[in-house]
Amino acid sequence: MKKVAVILSGCGVFDGSEIHESVLVLLALDRANAKAVCAAPDVEQYQVVNHLTRQPVRNERRNVLVESARIARGNIIPLNQLKVSEVDAVILPGGLGAAQNLSSFALSKDQFEVHPEVARVLQEAHLAGKPIGFVCIAPAIAARLFGGKKVEVTIGNDPATAARLKGFGARHVNCTVHNVVVDKSLKIASTPAYMLANRITEVEAGVTKLVQAVLEMI
Repeated sequence: MKKVAVILSGCGVFDGSEIHESVLVLLALDRANAKAVCAAPDVEQYQVVNHLTRQPVRNERRNVLVESARIARGNIIPLNQLKVSEVDAVILPGGLGAAQNLSSFALSKDQFEVHPEVARVLQEAHLAGKPIGFVCIAPAIAARLFGGKKVEVTIGNDPATAARLKGFGARHVNCTVHNVVVDKSLKIASTPAYMLANRITEVEAGVTKLVQAVLEMI
């Protein structure tokens, strides 16, 4: 059975992992008879957002690993315990957590940093020739880490976001919500998901293709 690490960033689109995208990744892996190994950094979230009002909640703190455990039903490990040698691929769902907790993409106009443990896992996986999938806004992390290799990714068709990714050397490819962009030479796949989607079925179509593409590159 193929094992795929799924790196989560909290629980909720506005301050953590996008829940639909995360669950659909897990569902697609299970349908393909692949085992998901969920992991998340054991750090404090950048912020906590009330998902009803969509407003930040002052004076409340939450932990990325603890919140991610909600999606994983408790079956999750701290990212610093994830051994790349024990998995066959890595997938990152989107959500603002990918741009605030796994990286600082949403917090900086120009340069941004990737969380050290996220960078370690992705760089180790890449060096080992293991495929990596990025969903929604998560391809920004791919651009930051692999832009020097002219990685080909998509976040859909937003010109401003695409321009930022190109600024790191990445090659952006416009893509519809139902499809996936695959950089076969670097073994990196990406899909727009809720960067474009209006319905969960649209997300499912793209995420399923992304998971299939990742598994085919193992």
